[in-house]
Amino acid sequence: MEPSAFIETLDKFGIGSWVVQIFIVIFLTALIGLGARLTVGKMRKALQRTPSVWDESFFEALGAPLRVFIWIVGVAFAIRIIQAETETILLEAIIPLRDVGIIATAAWFAVRFIRIAEKEIIADKKAKGETYDRATLDAIAKLLRLSVLITAFLVALQNLGFSISGVLAFGGIGGIAVGFAAKDLLANFFGGVMIYLDRPFAVGDWIRSADREIEGVVEEIGWRRTLIRKFDTRPLYIPNNAFANISVENPSRMKNRLLNETIGIRYEDAPVMGKIVADVDAMLKAHEDIDTDNFLMVNFNAFAPSSLDFFIYCYTRTTAWARFHTVKEDVLLRIIDIIEGHGAQIAFPTSTLHLIKENDDSDHPPARRISAKSRQSADQPSLPIDADR
Repeated sequence: MEPSAFIETLDKFGIGSWVVQIFIVIFLTALIGLGARLTVGKMRKALQRTPSVWDESFFEALGAPLRVFIWIVGVAFAIRIIQAETETILLEAIIPLRDVGIIATAAWFAVRFIRIAEKEIIADKKAKGETYDRATLDAIAKLLRLSVLITAFLVALQNLGFSISGVLAFGGIGGIAVGFAAKDLLANFFGGVMIYLDRPFAVGDWIRSADREIEGVVEEIGWRRTLIRKFDTRPLYIPNNAFANISVENPSRMKNRLLNETIGIRYEDAPVMGKIVADVDAMLKAHEDIDTDNFLMVNFNAFAPSSLDFFIYCYTRTTAWARFHTVKEDVLLRIIDIIEGHGAQIAFPTSTLHLIKENDDSDHPPARRISAKSRQSADQPSLPIDADR
């Protein structure tokens, strides 16, 4: 309804003062805004029971932009009434400003809808236990929001009287200067694009780099920088361009965890070494948490200075850090039981001291062999050293 028609309608009811008319317009605007708020709220509650995330996201995103839109239209209508009554041309700018406000409100709604829909889709996937690619979903949402903002900006410029073709031409010429001035920013931007395309890691992955002191869980992949939460909970912000020049290890994507340990027994337990190795091998092959389809090896492999060493080399089924250490602890405890079951003991560092008498001139003098252990057990006391030469 045009202001002139609205004024004529009010005049029929005896409301001739334009101040009263403006008051009525503002009152109706507030009343319509309140009604829109209540209606959208009821629709959101009603749609929470539906399986679709799109309808609920739509009405949740609609609330605030719709109220702003109503107030923009209402205030612009009131200003038009003032213009019609006072016959001033100072308010001519209200029309393009109103249009820009409406365009900004529409863009605000679209951006809110994309952001809320992204969160709802992630929550729905988690609730259903379905797998999803967080990095791809985040990239698509950011591209959509960027497209909405660029489109709204160009349409707003056109409504303000600017030529879009001229703006684009100016942007093409000025883009070179901007590129030189913001080369680091552009490098980080394209670095983020390559992360989204190559996907060496995603949000939630544990990554580390041997080239730099980088290790932690990826929390956010932005257009300019990536946020990594270190294990001491400190945030680490890394420019995306840095990942183009360093090697990145992604332990979150490994299929198994390696269990590689060396165990030593005493030299006097050499007769049962073969039986111990065979029993440990059988134990690992029967262990429910060891991946027997992968490489598995148990062998006696070294005469160490104070022990006979054998090693185990196998892979666990789990890749979770905490669960891996639980499995490792169980395997090592079973190995201890196997060693003790054969009457053997795990070796600890020992040394042997040979004493030669000074008055012995023979080519092969007799030697006294004395064993001094770094740790003595209750049933094996240390031998006293004979000082008599």
